[in-house]
Parts: sequence; C-alpha cells; structure tokens
Amino acid sequence: MKAIKKYIDSKLKPQFEGEGKLHAFRSLFDGFYTFMYVPNDTAKVRGAHIHDAIDSKRIMSFVVIALLPCLLFGMYNVGFQHYLAIGEEASFITTFLYGCAAVLPKVVVSYVVGLGIEFTVAQWKKEEIQEGFLVSGMLIPLIVPINCPLWIIAVATAFAVIFAKEVFGGTGMNIFNVALVTRAFLFFSYPTMMSGDKVWVNGEYLDCINGTVDGVSAATPLGEIAAGNDVTTPFINTVTGLMPGSIGETSVIAIALGAIILLWSGVASWKTMLSVFVGGGVMAFIFKDSLAEIGNFQWWEHLTVGGFCFGAVFMATDPVTSARTETGKWIYGFLIGCVAMLVRTLNPGFPEGMMLAILLMNVFAPLIDYCVVQSNINKRAKRIKA
Repeated sequence: MKAIKKYIDSKLKPQFEGEGKLHAFRSLFDGFYTFMYVPNDTAKVRGAHIHDAIDSKRIMSFVVIALLPCLLFGMYNVGFQHYLAIGEEASFITTFLYGCAAVLPKVVVSYVVGLGIEFTVAQWKKEEIQEGFLVSGMLIPLIVPINCPLWIIAVATAFAVIFAKEVFGGTGMNIFNVALVTRAFLFFSYPTMMSGDKVWVNGEYLDCINGTVDGVSAATPLGEIAAGNDVTTPFINTVTGLMPGSIGETSVIAIALGAIILLWSGVASWKTMLSVFVGGGVMAFIFKDSLAEIGNFQWWEHLTVGGFCFGAVFMATDPVTSARTETGKWIYGFLIGCVAMLVRTLNPGFPEGMMLAILLMNVFAPLIDYCVVQSNINKRAKRIKA
C-alpha cells in the first residue's frame, strides 16, 4: 500500500494540481484520494484545532457500514416478497440475487446523480469534494419502495442535492436532511409510487382491487391504512422485516445492528436515538385508543412499523441537521417521536409521520440549541451575581 501511495503522490497527484494536464479534475481526484488515504494537509488558519485521523470521510464511512445490514436484508426481502406474490418457492441465494439485481440499480443511480452534482459544484467552486453524500447516497435507495422507477429517483436526488444542500453552502450548512427531502419530493410529486394503491412487488404494477395476485399487501401496512383497508400484520413480521415496505426500513433487527455500530463508533448520539423512542412511546400510549383503530396495531407496535425505527436511528441522529447541545438532543428527539405519533393519530390520510416529524424538527433544531445555550448563560450569570 505504501508503494501505491508513493506512486500516486509522485506520478499522478502533480497532474491534478496547479497547471497540471488534468487540473480541471482536481476536485474529483482529491475526493477519491482523501477517501483512500488520510491526507497530510494541516490547517493553515491560526487558532485551536483538533488533530485526529478520523476525519469526516471516515465518520461517513462508519454510517455507510451501519447501513449495510439494512441494505442486505432489504435485498433479500425484495426477492422474498416477489416470490411470495407469484406463489413460487426459491432458495435463499436465488431470492437474494433477485433482490440484489432489483436494488443495486437504485443505489447506482443515487450515487451517480448525487456525486455527479457534488463533483461538478466542487470543481466549479474550486473546493474539495464534500463527503456528506456518501451517506445520503445510501439512504435514498433504502427509503423508497422497490417499484419506484429509476428516473424518478434520479430527479428527486438531483432536486434534494441542489435545493436542500448546495444552495445552503454544502455539507454542514444544510438545515434539512437531504435523504428526507428526497423522500418528501417523491411523496408529494409521485404519491402512488410511495404508498397506497399498488402492490409491492418488483416488475409490473398490479392492482390491489382486481385480484391479479391474491393475498399480497399494498405498498406498506401503513400505506394500506391510508387506502382505507384493514391490516393485520403479525408483530414478529414487523421485527424481522419480512413484510412489504420501503427497501431498508422493514427490519427492526437489521436497524438495531446498524444502531449498535453507530453507537459503538460514537458517530450517533444515544440521547437523540433513545429520546425519539421515548417520545413516540409516550405519545402512542396517550393516544393508544385512537392508534388501536389504525390497522389493529397496539400502541407499542407503532414503534416498529413504517419508518419509525429507521428514522430514529439513521435520520434523527444526523449530526448536521439535529440538535447539537446535550440537553437539546433529548428535547429534539422527544419531539420527533411525539410529532410522528401525532401525525399518525390525527391524519389517517398520511399514517407514516416520521418523515414530516424529522423535517419539522430540523427547522427547530437551531432554536432548541439556542434556548439551551441561553438558559445555561442565564444560570451562570445568576450564580455570578449571587
């Protein structure tokens, strides 16, 4: 590896720097170089700096690794739901490969479109490649149904990267979670692709009404509720994830594995993660009678269906768009859980709730931090006067 790095530093790198022949692609080269190797550059601005080999690219890499259990299980579940729908049995390998062939194009489209825009903007601004889309590019295909066309994913990804990220100044400056903006764009622009009246199998869309395929659920259990259908989903299915739903959101077990990785690596805040479940549980208990009428779910089962677990672990803990003060993390997460359950209770036409809850609290995260900091300042001022 040292020989390869030495060759790149001596032969390839000069071609992309200064007036080198390939200087027009400097940002592209820098992005791949800093992803493979820890850069030796030091901060040139005077002041205090934290010196650590774990830079933002490595942090984002941990999040991508944490998402792999959801991705792999989602691939298997896609194949499982497909063969279940057509009434055929298939081996584990066949099932997984079918799902892999269906999911991988969505991952490729997400990264090609998103990183393409990132590289173009970075080269235009003559800046380094920003690494935030390493995570967003993996999140986007995991939060969409398998029947979502590739061109729609491409359009939604481009919209989110440009209008939810680049216009704010890039990674670290955006106030909204990029992946959730993608989902919001899809939901409001192409609602039938996200939930409701189409059977969740790969391939041609099949009407739930004409009985082309018997015994197959709609896009998600919560999507069927929005369509006015009765739903009875065994609790064990909501935990294992062997049910219709967005690609990476169905399995609580896979999400839990990702949560362990995030918490072990210190990337995500356990305070934010836990408070989301506490807020959701408290609000679900308060409105348990109303929630019991929604899909025949118990109040505690609502914590395992839809995108609640996935949002709590991977979306609410986004270090850029979430609250950053320690007390603020508790408040921020608790309110996300509360709002998500309120949406499910008060708006049966949109029974998911998690997407809107996180996007809403993205707006209030700076205010929460401001209030927490100001409260600490006032307490210290009172102690000094005393």
